Amino acid sequence: MTIEVKNIHKQFGAFTALDNVSLQFPDGQLTALLGPSGCGKTTLLRIIAGLEFPDSGSVLLDGDDASRRHVRERQVGFVFQHYALFKHMTVFENVAFGLRVKPRGERPSEQQIREKVMRLLELVQLDWIADRYPPQLSGGQRQRIALARALAVEPRVLLLDEPFGALDAKVRKELRRWLRRLHDELHVTSIFVTHDQEEALEVADQVVLMNKGHIEQIGTPDQVYNHPASPFVYGFLGNVNLFHGRVNEGVLASGGVELDVPQHADVRDSQAVGYVRPHDLEVDRYAPGAEGIVVKLRRAHAIGPLAQLDLERVDNAELIEAVMSNDRFGKLAPKEGETLVVRPRRMHVFVDEGSGI
Repeated sequence: MTIEVKNIHKQFGAFTALDNVSLQFPDGQLTALLGPSGCGKTTLLRIIAGLEFPDSGSVLLDGDDASRRHVRERQVGFVFQHYALFKHMTVFENVAFGLRVKPRGERPSEQQIREKVMRLLELVQLDWIADRYPPQLSGGQRQRIALARALAVEPRVLLLDEPFGALDAKVRKELRRWLRRLHDELHVTSIFVTHDQEEALEVADQVVLMNKGHIEQIGTPDQVYNHPASPFVYGFLGNVNLFHGRVNEGVLASGGVELDVPQHADVRDSQAVGYVRPHDLEVDRYAPGAEGIVVKLRRAHAIGPLAQLDLERVDNAELIEAVMSNDRFGKLAPKEGETLVVRPRRMHVFVDEGSGI
């Protein structure tokens, strides 16, 4: 199913949750709505589901306007953060619930229900606990049962609201890989809400970055991470170092350092900010006359395959975070308090176009 929202506006009192949002969700793809709390992502999901109605705008399902249809008429499956399972029902009965409450003319026979539920439980790899009750299950198992229950009614679209938000980090990682495999098998058009950047980048086909009721960028995980459309996107997707200064004819002057930014050769004396990922910084021992930003090592954390360095600029005391392989860190062997020099391998500069002279 293709889903499209057009010019969606939603207000809660004086708060604007969604401000003229238009967006397409490709058929059969898994789309992540990503952004900070209060950006409008859950409100948009609930409007698509029919749990909320927009003040203006429309929701199109396969081209048909479904804006005023009741949630039961939209054929959506919904998975919540906190499972919403019936504690007094077995796993089997929880999954069967949506089938049992269908109108009599659409309701499958008991034999068909049994076959379908067991098939779904096999799909989520939990057929062996069909007779247990939700309180007897782990958080990860309960979320997989919630997903099986959503799939039982054969939804045209699957909506997931922070589906792994209540789980610990290890279980989250396991379940998101499992969800990706499941989606590749079923190809149900799916939309999931998350504020976890790593989760969205690992699982989704398409990522929609939202901020303050607006869409900042839409693209594949690679596009939004490596080609951010705005400072917000760059800053939200992972750690980043900021270099404030002025750009003039391809040079960013930041503190007492000048950095080449040839992509802005035509910019004249404008305020700008350079964004550099920690792993895009090259770190070396300092030598007089060395090109780059002179820093002092304040702390190093070298556990596992990567070493994280907390550095302080000598010229303006701003902090910089650098990441390198542990092998490289072992060869460099810097000591706390030692003077080093860093150079950006790659930097994305956003210029304030209105600040030039």
